[in-house]
Amino acid sequence: MTATLAPPVRIGRAAVGALGMLALATGALESVVTPTLPLLQRELDMSPSEGALLSIVLLITGALVTPVAGKLGDRYGGKRILIRLMAVVCAGGLVSALAPNLPVLLLGQVLQGAMVGALPLSFILVRKHLPAGESKVAIGVVSGLFVGGGMAGTLSAGPVAEGLSRHWMFALPTIAVIGSTALVNRLMPHDPPGRSDDAGIDWPGLLLLSGTLVTLMLVLALAPDVASQPLVLGALILLLAAFAGGWIAVERRATSPMVDLSMLARPAVWKSCVLTFVICVGTSVAVYLVPQLFAVPSDEYGFGASATAIGFFLLPGAVAASLAGPISGIGARRYGSRAVVTAGVVLMVTALIALAAVHTEIWHLVIGKVMIALANGLCVTALVTGTATSVEQGDTGIATSLVLVTRVLGYAVGAQVSGALLTAATPSGSDVPAESAFVTGFAIAAAVTALSLLVTRTMSKGAKD
Repeated sequence: MTATLAPPVRIGRAAVGALGMLALATGALESVVTPTLPLLQRELDMSPSEGALLSIVLLITGALVTPVAGKLGDRYGGKRILIRLMAVVCAGGLVSALAPNLPVLLLGQVLQGAMVGALPLSFILVRKHLPAGESKVAIGVVSGLFVGGGMAGTLSAGPVAEGLSRHWMFALPTIAVIGSTALVNRLMPHDPPGRSDDAGIDWPGLLLLSGTLVTLMLVLALAPDVASQPLVLGALILLLAAFAGGWIAVERRATSPMVDLSMLARPAVWKSCVLTFVICVGTSVAVYLVPQLFAVPSDEYGFGASATAIGFFLLPGAVAASLAGPISGIGARRYGSRAVVTAGVVLMVTALIALAAVHTEIWHLVIGKVMIALANGLCVTALVTGTATSVEQGDTGIATSLVLVTRVLGYAVGAQVSGALLTAATPSGSDVPAESAFVTGFAIAAAVTALSLLVTRTMSKGAKD
C-alpha cells in the first residue's frame, strides 16, 4: 500500500532520452509506407483502392487503440501499458517485414497501429515523473523527435527498399523500436496505477466502431466495381448501417462510453469535428495522389520517379507539417483560432485548385504538397487546441478523442475515394490511370474543403492575447 501511495520517482535525462528514441523509431516506422506506396503496389500487384487501404489501416487501428490505452494506462500504470503496446508494435513490424503478400502486410499494419496510443502514454509518464515546467520541455522533445522520425522514415524508406528490399524498410525501424523499448523498460521507473474505474472498458462500443470503420473502407474500395458486384456492395452498405446504428445505440447507453456522443451536442465540439473531417479529407487526397502522380511513367504524363526520389520530393511537405504546429499556436494566440483555421482552409483550397490545373512539373507538386501540409497542420492544431480549451478540464480527453476519430475518418475516406477514382479510371490491361482521375480528385477535394468555410464563419474567434 505504501508503495502505491508513494509519489512517483523523478526521472532524469536518460529516461526522457529513451522515450525520445522510442518516438524517433516509431515515427520512422509509421512513415515508410507513403513514399514507397507505388513500389509496394507494383511488387504486391495491388490496385489503387487496395493501396489506399494499406495507407490508412494503421491510422484506423490507432484511433481504436488510443482511448483504450489511455484508460488502461490510468488503471494499471502508463509504463506497463506502454511496454505491452510496443510489444504489439514490434510484432506488427516483424510481420510487415516478412509479409509475402498484401493480406499479411495489412495484418502487420493493423498491429503497428498500436503505436498511435504510445505517444500519449509517453506524455502521461513524463507528466507523472517531472514538474510542470520540465514536463512541457520533455513533451516538446518527444514530440519533436517523433516528427523527426517521420522525416527520417520518409527519406530512408525509398533507398532501403530499392537498395535492399521492401522487407528491410520495415525491419530496420522495427529493430530500432525493439532496442528503444528495451531502454525505456530499463530506465523508466514504474508509475503507480490510478484508481480503478468501476465502469470498465467499453468493449462493445470498440467492437462496433471497428466493424463500422472496416465496413466503410470495404464499401469505398468496392465502389468502382459496383456494376459487376451490385449485390455485394448493397449487402455491405446494409451491414455498415447496422454497425453504425448499433454503435450509436451502445454508446448512448454505455456507463463509460468509448466516445461520448452527448459531447457532440456542444457547438465547439461538433464544429471542430466537422471541420477536422472535411479538412482531413482534402489533405488525404493530396497525401495519396501526389506520390502516385510522381510514379506515373514519364512517357505518359508523370515523372517516373523512384521510391527514393519520391521520398525526397515529399520531404519539404514533412518539414512544413512540423513547423505548422508552432505557427498555429502563435497565430491562435495573436489572432484567434477562427482566423487560423480560415487561413488554413483558404490556403488548402488554393493549393488543391492549383494542383488540379497545373501539375506538369515536379516543383508544382512539391509546392502544392508543402502548402497542403502547412494548411492541415495549421487547421488541425488550432481545432484540437480550441476543443481542449472549450470544455471542462475533466472532459478534455473525451472531446479530443472525438476529434481524433473524425480525423482518422477524414483521412480514411479521402484516401479510399482517391484510390477508387484511380481504379475506375485505369483502362483494362493497363497500370496507368487516366490523367483526368487526378484532376477530378484534386478538384473534388478543393470543393469539399471549401465547404468548411460555411462552418468556420460560425466558430468562436477563440482566445487572443
